[in-house]
Amino acid sequence: MVEDFLQWARQAPVARRVSAARELVRVYFSSGVPDDERDEIEAAMTMLLDDPATEVRAALAESLSRSEKAPAHIIMALAADAEPIATMLAERSPVILDSELVDMVAMRSERMQVAIASRPFLSRAVSAAIGEVGTAGACRALVSNPGARVPRFSLDRIVMRHGDCPEVRLALLDRRDLPLEVREILLGKLAEALCDLIVTHGWTTPERAATVTRDARECATIAAAFEAPAENMPALVDQLIEGDALTPAFLIRAVAAGQTLLFETALSALAGVPHERVSALIASGRAGNLRALLQKAKLPAKTFPVFIAAVDAIRKGETGAGSDYRRATYLIDAIVARYETRRDRELDQILALLRRFARDAKRAAARESAGHLKAA
Repeated sequence: MVEDFLQWARQAPVARRVSAARELVRVYFSSGVPDDERDEIEAAMTMLLDDPATEVRAALAESLSRSEKAPAHIIMALAADAEPIATMLAERSPVILDSELVDMVAMRSERMQVAIASRPFLSRAVSAAIGEVGTAGACRALVSNPGARVPRFSLDRIVMRHGDCPEVRLALLDRRDLPLEVREILLGKLAEALCDLIVTHGWTTPERAATVTRDARECATIAAAFEAPAENMPALVDQLIEGDALTPAFLIRAVAAGQTLLFETALSALAGVPHERVSALIASGRAGNLRALLQKAKLPAKTFPVFIAAVDAIRKGETGAGSDYRRATYLIDAIVARYETRRDRELDQILALLRRFARDAKRAAARESAGHLKAA
């Protein structure tokens, strides 16, 4: 059979050889084929590895690419073939070992790396290899792949190596399992990129651009904190402190948004007091206790009244009633109402900050309400 096939293949046109390659694979996987005949078919397929027509080898690769029972020597030969053929096998074949995939990641082109990163399932070892040496395109494919098991340290490496690439950054931010502190790093890079874009195009002044992007970053961080598990909060606070982003203004925005867990975790870290103790002091409702805690955290004294007003509003359960818009903005309104009764004119700057936060909250709530109405 092999001799007859070889003789025929020397004279047959490419289209016939393509059909023959597919038929050989079909018969090879058919049940009831005697072992000696299956061996002859395997030998014939092996000869096709030397066929001068790329179309023939591609047809063989495509027919074998998804089978767990494909002959390993044929798969590995095709994985070393021309790039279109090799990438097909790299992306699909379950026969290729993880160790072989790691070598391919290190030694082959970006197209091959992307193909490997797009496999239906990817182990931690292969994901780590891509995170360590993969191009930006490969890392983007990796973090976008729901079947990839990406270790935490690999996410850190990808952020370090390609965090300035917009496509990689957005792919990472789309991951629901992205650790909160990693998300904060990416939001910082995104804010810097947006600020540079705004200033470069002359759309506003550098100072105004910095304010707008900082506000957007803070809002995104607080929104992400609501979605993240509670155990992720200490790491987020550590990241904010390291990046000089845990400012009094950020804490005011957080507590005004009702993010008490983030506020408590931040006070615990800044004051060096156990979180349970911080929660108990805040829950007591005593302004003196909270004032002492804020002082120990070395926050500016002029911010104490706004924190006291916010905690009082939260403790009394002032969440509002009625429309979604009303519920989304009632807390900030309650804080402003408490705070603006003060007569100390030195604190007008804090009141202006609160009003700006209220403006942002109301605009966001209005957009969300409009979106719900449109969807309905």
